[in-house]
Amino acid sequence: MNKPVIITVAITGAIPRKKDCPGLPVTVSEQIEETHKAYEAGAALVHLHVRKPDESPSSDPDQFAKVQEGIKKHCPDMIIQFSTGGRGQDQALRGAMLFHRPDMASLATGSVNFPHGIYENPPTFVDGLANEMNKYDIKPEIEVFDMAMLYSAADLIKRGLLKAPAHVQFVMGVPNAMPAKRSILEFLVSELKEIMPDATWTAAGIARHQLTVNEWALEMGGHARTGLEDNIKYDQTRVAKDNAELVSRVAELAAKYNRPVANGKLAREILGLRAAG
Repeated sequence: MNKPVIITVAITGAIPRKKDCPGLPVTVSEQIEETHKAYEAGAALVHLHVRKPDESPSSDPDQFAKVQEGIKKHCPDMIIQFSTGGRGQDQALRGAMLFHRPDMASLATGSVNFPHGIYENPPTFVDGLANEMNKYDIKPEIEVFDMAMLYSAADLIKRGLLKAPAHVQFVMGVPNAMPAKRSILEFLVSELKEIMPDATWTAAGIARHQLTVNEWALEMGGHARTGLEDNIKYDQTRVAKDNAELVSRVAELAAKYNRPVANGKLAREILGLRAAG
């Protein structure tokens, strides 16, 4: 195929804890160091969450700024993506860090059931986040946890709240949400090509589905996401050492599918982002 693949690393998330995975980066210094290791292993894009001292999720703009500063210093061309997710967090806080102007930010375009509650993204909130991203020249990554979210994203473009070309991530394997089935991913990609023909896409598999979805995405011409946010195990026998170990595995798989791994500079060109710095 020879189509370059962008590897995203989701280093922390909101759920895993150090007691379950000692390599999980929680503090600012750990996150910067872990991102640098993943960058050297082949990741061109980092998806960021921050945590409070007790490891619970945070939306603290100062923490986001410190992590961003460190990544820019040690991984100068890496794409930095802030998460605007936050199960259980005040919606007013979830976009409070966007004024720091990351390259990208996640944008879930609808609400969905998660195992222990509802991931709430009501229409007015989604519109507000989209406006904030436009204000600060941030490219959204449309997070599709359920099929309707894809069509909602297309509607946002039609209404002028999102700019084309979009970048879409299909999230598969969250209990109660979209199952990790190859036929579903194939359908979603075919629909994406019909309603947003210039869009790029990536896919993320949760927990035991991570590696399988990585392979599907590589084979189908999409981009791939890995990292301890989505899955803390390397295989059925052990916990992953760190994020870099998971990134290295995807980089090795990319060679199997004849997919060169994009560096930060090329990834920015593929996604239509401004040059680093």
